[in-house]
Amino acid sequence: MMRQDQLLEFLAPYVSASRKETIDQNLESRTNYLTLVLEDIYNPHNANAVVRSCECFGVQQLHVIEERNEYQISPNVLQGSAKWIDLIRYNKPKAKNIEICYKGLKDQGYKIVATKPTPDSTSIRDIDISTPMALVFGTELGGLTDSALANADEQIYIPMFGFTESFNISVGAALCMYEILGRIRKSEIKWKLTKKIKDKLRLDWYKKSVHRIEILEAEFDRQLEMK
Repeated sequence: MMRQDQLLEFLAPYVSASRKETIDQNLESRTNYLTLVLEDIYNPHNANAVVRSCECFGVQQLHVIEERNEYQISPNVLQGSAKWIDLIRYNKPKAKNIEICYKGLKDQGYKIVATKPTPDSTSIRDIDISTPMALVFGTELGGLTDSALANADEQIYIPMFGFTESFNISVGAALCMYEILGRIRKSEIKWKLTKKIKDKLRLDWYKKSVHRIEILEAEFDRQLEMK
């Protein structure tokens, strides 16, 4: 038995039955088929609202590019949601972080879909969902940079019927996730997490569900050495 499985078995008695049930249910609803990318969001309230929406919709990964603006965690907005998803940050000094992010996602098989509030792009209602996709959102005023748009595989927009040019970024992200995930989950696409990823997340979530995890892990390692 691998250490991960042994530690999971060791921690299980310390996790309540109701929390285990919630974890199992959430693992069945989680997906990496759709992921989000935030490029230089300077309003921390909006960035944190996107994190919370990702967790609520079951999107496991969120990629944050920090060229000029650093992402700041706001506990009041997040309501603890950040600890349940994977936040991947790109902030290497003097690096082309948008290109690094895009390359990593494309290497994993993602189609890069940039959001642009103009009807010359594809409506979110018509986007092809047959390929895993990464939705990219830009700053509140300027939108995505030229580089983020030029290197995307496709551009989408959210149909609007008012005078305002675009939705607030957190609202736009939530609308896109609701629309696209609704279609994905009703399809025959294999959008669920693999068993390997589920097992890894289950252990991570068990650790975050028990008190004094450092003490428990130390005791587990001690018992393991004695065997």
